[in-house]
Amino acid sequence: MGRKRVADYREMLRAGRWFRGLPEAFQDAIVSMSFLKELKPRGRLFARGDAPSGMYGVVEGQLRASGTDGEGKVALLTIVEAPNWVGEIPLFDRLPRTHDLTAETEALVVHVPQEPLLAALDREPRWWRDMSLLLTGKLRLAFGAMEDSQLLPVPARLAHRLVLIAEGYGEWSDGSTRDVGISQETLATMLATSRQTVNQALKAMEAKGWVRLAYGRVEVLDLKGLRRSLRAASSSRASRTS
Repeated sequence: MGRKRVADYREMLRAGRWFRGLPEAFQDAIVSMSFLKELKPRGRLFARGDAPSGMYGVVEGQLRASGTDGEGKVALLTIVEAPNWVGEIPLFDRLPRTHDLTAETEALVVHVPQEPLLAALDREPRWWRDMSLLLTGKLRLAFGAMEDSQLLPVPARLAHRLVLIAEGYGEWSDGSTRDVGISQETLATMLATSRQTVNQALKAMEAKGWVRLAYGRVEVLDLKGLRRSLRAASSSRASRTS
């Protein structure tokens, strides 16, 4: 079997809502200028403060987006899986990287280099709107996460995060969901709470038939049930504040 090319993963990329929504010519341009990059577990794609190098589309494996303070304390922002894209912020402001991105597992990414991509956007300024949709979609999620962290109890925050991960953070354009291949420890770090608290909440969800706990992963069995629990938590919050 010959060496894989970016074009071989085009349908995987098109499974994502953002890439599928691009004009065909923009899709062609991205595929033609890109190359594949393999990462070993804990391999670094980029670090906070690095110079811009373009953006990346995940086609296999998982990436970990995180930040570290001066004392070495790590904040886990999210786990990135196919067919999500990362690294687009410096395309807009030309500033250094905002966080660290490393491989959680063996991973394969599509690397779209900075300068060829900027040159394509200069030739076709209308494509900047498509780029902005990638950025604003993440901004919406970030605002939602900030609100959740201040207003929702841990079980509701956990349910919301499970829904987001199962739906590929809104990227799965076919409407299907995937197993949440993330450990309870990782979920606890994402939510800035203890593993014990997450385990208690997950066991309560399992008792209701919404999830099944497996080694190193959480299987979502009833996505509608998780969504209903979120609506109930939001309604309860609204009634308390009205």
